[in-house]
Amino acid sequence: MAVLQMQRLNLVALKRNRKEILERLQEMGALEVDVRLDSEAEVVRQDTSSARALFEKNASLADQAIEILDRYAPEKSSLLNSLAGMPLIEHSEYDEVARKQREYIQTANDIISLDKNNSELNAGIQKSESAIEALVPWENLDVPMSLQGTKTTSLIIGMMPQQMTAGEVLKLLELHEPSIQAADVQIFRSEKDGTWLSVLCMKEDASEAENVLREAGFSRPSSFVRRTPSEEKQYLENQISDYQSRIQENSQEIIRLAEFRKDLKMVSDYYRLRAQKYEVLGTLPQTKNTFALSGYIPVTRAAKVAEELTTEYGAAVELEGIGEKEEAPVLLKNNKFADSVEGVLSSYGLPKKGEVDPTFIMSIFYVVLFGMMLSDAAYGAIVAIACGVVLLKFPRMDQGLRKSIKLFFFCGLSTLFWGIMFGSYFGDVVNVISRNYFGHEVTIPALWFVPLQDPMRLLIYSLLFGLIHMFIGMGLKGYMMLKQKDVVGFISDVVSWFMFLIGLILILLPTSIFESISNMHFAFPPFLNTLAKVLAVAGAVIILVMSGRRKKKNIGMRLAIGLYDLYGITSWLSDILSYSRLLALGLATGVIAQVINQMGSMFGTGVFGTIVFILVFIIGTVLNMAINLLGAYVHSNRLEFVEFFNKFYDGGGRPFEPFRTVTKYVEFKKSKAV
Repeated sequence: MAVLQMQRLNLVALKRNRKEILERLQEMGALEVDVRLDSEAEVVRQDTSSARALFEKNASLADQAIEILDRYAPEKSSLLNSLAGMPLIEHSEYDEVARKQREYIQTANDIISLDKNNSELNAGIQKSESAIEALVPWENLDVPMSLQGTKTTSLIIGMMPQQMTAGEVLKLLELHEPSIQAADVQIFRSEKDGTWLSVLCMKEDASEAENVLREAGFSRPSSFVRRTPSEEKQYLENQISDYQSRIQENSQEIIRLAEFRKDLKMVSDYYRLRAQKYEVLGTLPQTKNTFALSGYIPVTRAAKVAEELTTEYGAAVELEGIGEKEEAPVLLKNNKFADSVEGVLSSYGLPKKGEVDPTFIMSIFYVVLFGMMLSDAAYGAIVAIACGVVLLKFPRMDQGLRKSIKLFFFCGLSTLFWGIMFGSYFGDVVNVISRNYFGHEVTIPALWFVPLQDPMRLLIYSLLFGLIHMFIGMGLKGYMMLKQKDVVGFISDVVSWFMFLIGLILILLPTSIFESISNMHFAFPPFLNTLAKVLAVAGAVIILVMSGRRKKKNIGMRLAIGLYDLYGITSWLSDILSYSRLLALGLATGVIAQVINQMGSMFGTGVFGTIVFILVFIIGTVLNMAINLLGAYVHSNRLEFVEFFNKFYDGGGRPFEPFRTVTKYVEFKKSKAV
C-alpha cells in the first residue's frame, strides 16, 4: 500500500559515452527522462527526427513483411502459446541481427515486393475473368468484334435491352427507315435481360440503321477485340493460367523466405529500440564534448543507478528531491496479493499528489465482494485451479495479464470460501444426483446459512459489509487530512459524519421497523439510546456549521452549504443500498444453477436421461459461470469506483513511464540487474 517516492536524477557525461549510457538506461528501465534545465544558452539539442523516421520506417517494413509471412506461411500457435510471453533471446543473437540489419531489410523488401506483385497479378486475373464473362454472349460470333464491315457493307454489333427475335429487329428497321432494303440480323443470345445481335447492312444505310436501333435502346459493346470472341477467350484463359503460375512461384518464394521470420522480428525490434533511443536523444542538451540528462527515478533504485553511471561511465550524477510544486509520476509498490488489482485501480486513475495508495484495502474488499457475488464453491474451485495452472505454467507472460489472472485466482479462492459458507456446489447438484440416482438425498450443509432459504439475512449482512466498506473509505479521507495537518477538516468533514451516521444507526437498530425487516431484536440500555441521539445531533450540528467554513463572513451561505451537506445523507442511503447487489447476484448464481440441474433431470435416470443431464449440466454451467463471472467483475468494479472511492479518492496521477526496452516480438536477457 505505497506510492514509491521519486527523486530527480541529473547527469552530465562525455559524448563519447552517450551511446553506452543510453543503452544501459534503456536496459535498466529505471529512469523517466524529463529534461528541465534552468539555462540552455550554450547548449543545443540534436535533431534526430530524420534518423527516427528512418528507423521507424525500417521497423514498419519488417512488420509488414512478417504480416505477409503470417498469411502465406502461418506459424502454429494457440491461446496458451500467447500466454507464454515473448521469446527470450541472448544479446549475441541480437548483435548478429544488428550486424546483418541491411540484409534483413532487403529480405523484407523482397517479401513485400513479391506480395505486391501477387496483388497485381490477382487484379489482372479478376480483370481477365470479367472480360471473359463479357465475351460469353458473343461466343458464336465468328469474326473479330472490331470488324467494321467490308468495302460495301457495315457490321453493327451490340445489345438491345429487351428480348427480341431477328424478325422483330428487321421489322423495327423497316418501320422506322423504309429506305433500308438490304439488312441481315443475326441473334447470338436472347433472354429477358437483353438481346446480343449483329446487323449487316449496306454502308450507305449504316448510319440510319444504327440511329433506329439506338432509339430503341441499342448499345455498342464497351470494348472491341481484334480477335474472334472464342480466340479472345482462349487468350484470356491462357493469360489467367500464366498469372496463376507466377502467383504460385511468388508464393513459394515467400514461403521459402519464412525461414527469416525470427530474424525479421528481431530486426523490427532492433529498429524500434533505436527509434526509442533517438527520441530520447533528441531531447538531451549537448555541447561539443558533453551531454546532459535529467529525469525521475524511484528512490529505491536511485543510489545503485547513480553509482553504476558514475563508476562505469565516469558520469557526474546528482540526486535531488522532488519540488513541492512538481507533480512526479506515480509508481505503485504492493505485495503479491494487492498488486493483482493495480490494473483495476489504474483504469480508474492513479493516486495524485497527497493521496494514499488504496490498492491494499481495495484488494481485500474486491476479492471478498467478488466471492460473495459468485458464491459457488465449485465455480470458485474451477476458476482458482484454472488460473493457478496458467500462472505456474507461464511464468513469463505479460505482467499486466499476469496481474489480471492472479486477481481472478484470488477471486476464485474467495468464491470457494463463500460457496462453502453458503453450501452451494454447482447449485444443488449433490442433492439432485443423490436423490435421482441413489434413492436418498444427500446434502452438504452450509457452514453459515443458505441464502435461498434466508435472503433477508444475506441482505442485512450485505448492507453491513457495504457500511464497513464506506466507513473505511471515510477513514482514509481522515487519514489524508491528518497527514496534511488539516485537523479542522478532519473533525468537520470526517468525525462529524461518523458521529451523525453512527448515531442514526444506533437509533434505527432498536426500532420495530428494523426488527420486522431483519428479524433481529436489539434492546439498548437507556444511556446508549441517549448517546445515539447525542451523536446524531452533535454530528448534524457540526456538519451544518462547519461545512461552509470557508464562507466565514456570509452566515446565510454557510448555513445553506451545511444544509446541503446534511442532505447528503440520502446519497449515503443510496450507496448502502447499492450493496444489495451482493444479494441479487449471489441469489442469481444459485437459482440459475438449480434451474439447470432441474432441467437436466427432467428426462429420467436412464441412459438417454443421463446423457441429457450431462449435456444440460455442462452447457448450463459454462453459460452460468460466464454470465455471473462477468457480472461479479463489473459490479465489484462499480462498488469500488462509485461507493468506495467516492468517499476519499479522486485519482488523476500520471503513470511512471521509464525509458526502457519496449519490444514487439522478442525479449532480451538482461546483462545485469540494478
